[in-house]
Amino acid sequence: MITWLPLVLGTVAPLLLVFALWTILRMLTISVEDEEVVLVERFGKHVATYREPGLMFLPSRILPWVALHRVSLRRDFLQLSDLHVADREGTTVIVDVWIDYRVIDPIKAEYAVAQLHDSLRGLVMHATLALLGRRTFSEILCDRSELGELLKNDIRTDTERWGVAIELAFLQKVSLLPEVSARILSAIAARLGRARAELQEEGRLAVATLEAQTSVKVAALTAEAKGQYPLAVGRAMALLGKEPQVLAAYNELYRLSLIRPHRATAFIGFEQDGLRPVDALMIPQTTASTSS
Repeated sequence: MITWLPLVLGTVAPLLLVFALWTILRMLTISVEDEEVVLVERFGKHVATYREPGLMFLPSRILPWVALHRVSLRRDFLQLSDLHVADREGTTVIVDVWIDYRVIDPIKAEYAVAQLHDSLRGLVMHATLALLGRRTFSEILCDRSELGELLKNDIRTDTERWGVAIELAFLQKVSLLPEVSARILSAIAARLGRARAELQEEGRLAVATLEAQTSVKVAALTAEAKGQYPLAVGRAMALLGKEPQVLAAYNELYRLSLIRPHRATAFIGFEQDGLRPVDALMIPQTTASTSS
């Protein structure tokens, strides 16, 4: 026991000394971190502000009537979820509001308002209800960025009195109650069906009009083509008239082309013997066979 007791005391004593010195140092100094401000109060009154990061020597902090308040200057956010707002037409709109803010005056933020976060939440909620209540659901849905800027401007005066600067404000989500959404979707479907029917009817009318115009043009072109045919034949016959032999041969060929052997009997060449084709037609068939 006597052998290892000095060893234990020699090990524990330096540790206790270091711990005591560290405790005394902590009691006599304050550490200020980056993006942070330390406010010093004496008897409930603000007496000093430490803004520079580092270790500051403040022996008076061990006194019971001295208190320290740390205020963060970092960027913080506030989110309001499922906020029910009645728009101008009485439709219940559910929105989520996102606010990014930063403390720019720690003294005002600490002493000008109690419970800064809760006060800011109430202010944003009231401003959102007043702002969106003057607009319809379609306007809220289409102008979300603009509404965020308007909300930021509406609460700027109050937040500046609290030493807070609003850096960003926007509507994160916009939705409706389920039954309201169902009615709106039904109305949209009905409008789409009506628009589709009107479009189809306009298409049918356009197709019918185009077909009628095409028929008129085709009929005009066909009539013009039929009118050109006799003129072309007349010009060709005029040219053939200058050549009597060619015209006679053409007439003969045309007369022969009109004969249909399977439908009629033709008598050709009887004029030279004094027998007309009509007379030849009246000769009995048996007599014609005997004569041959």
